[in-house]
Amino acid sequence: MDQICDGWPFGAVAPLFLFSLASCSSSCSAPSSTSTAIRVATVIHRPSRTYLPAFREASAFRNGDACGSQEGDKIHIAMTLDINYLRGTMAAVFSMLQHSTCPDNLSFHFLVAHSEPHLYSSIKSTFPFLNFKIYRFDSRRVRGKISKSIRQALDQPLNYARIYLADVIPRGVRRVIYLDSDLVVVDDIAQLWDVDLEEKVLAAPEYCLANFTKYFTESFWSDPELAKVFEGRNPCYFNTGVMVIDVDKWRIGGYTQKVEEWMNVQKRKRIYNLGSLPPFLLVLAGNIKPVDHRWNQHGLGGDNIEGKCRDLHPGPISLLHWSGKGKPWLRSEARRPCAIDHLWAPYDLYRSSRHSLEE
Repeated sequence: MDQICDGWPFGAVAPLFLFSLASCSSSCSAPSSTSTAIRVATVIHRPSRTYLPAFREASAFRNGDACGSQEGDKIHIAMTLDINYLRGTMAAVFSMLQHSTCPDNLSFHFLVAHSEPHLYSSIKSTFPFLNFKIYRFDSRRVRGKISKSIRQALDQPLNYARIYLADVIPRGVRRVIYLDSDLVVVDDIAQLWDVDLEEKVLAAPEYCLANFTKYFTESFWSDPELAKVFEGRNPCYFNTGVMVIDVDKWRIGGYTQKVEEWMNVQKRKRIYNLGSLPPFLLVLAGNIKPVDHRWNQHGLGGDNIEGKCRDLHPGPISLLHWSGKGKPWLRSEARRPCAIDHLWAPYDLYRSSRHSLEE
């Protein structure tokens, strides 16, 4: 996996260095994890390409005196970075910084699939004090393994990058939280980071009341050789948009290859209809560390076909996830928001033409 460096065009023939943006000094103090106020600073200047969304500069949330500053205090968060989801990514990052007790300790690892030179500058100018690195994910690793699913967005190579996290991020990173771009965190992400994996390779909210059989085709369940993969396990659905991963155990256990093997089976005999989720379930369902459901209030984007509005599930909430076809920023642009989308809107840093006129 190539690592993208600061100061070189993506298409140039140049050495590839890993860049890291360390936080600078600032007078702002860390907000409370229960804070809901949004502080917006000056408007940033955008690159010349007009198709890239413009964003307002986020506030500089800083560590309090009780926060550590050692390498071991860092919280590593991995996300994919795509122009089509950039507005969601910005909102997700902003929500984590705003609700974190120690925001300087958050270290972001962004994976990109295309040579888009302005993504780096967009993040840097929106979050001047953010600790982050960007890595290029080689889409060729999955092009021959992707099968058409029920929604085109699920077929993009970057949707499969989570399978290769252990190969992409530095070896010194032993644990990482993987998050989708269509969510906001309304609690201190450190609480999720501190989950005890209990020797498991992965932790995530587990949903054992869901109809597990629907994630695979009749061809899968009617083949005794395939179906027996779940023998001795109590498989439950989990959403791969929110995962805590022990990347050391992932590497040692060869889990990337295990997931790829099921993707190859899918190419020969269609055994599921959803993108990168089912091979994760085939390898890990029934063998993960369950996390409280508050950490993935998922399905807010409706189903994968129509994306109709949905209500919140009962219970406490630490993370809101617009999985499904309906994304809050697209509904906003279409002027057809769902009632639930007002919970995402306070974290939206998008600088629309209306904001420009007001400023």
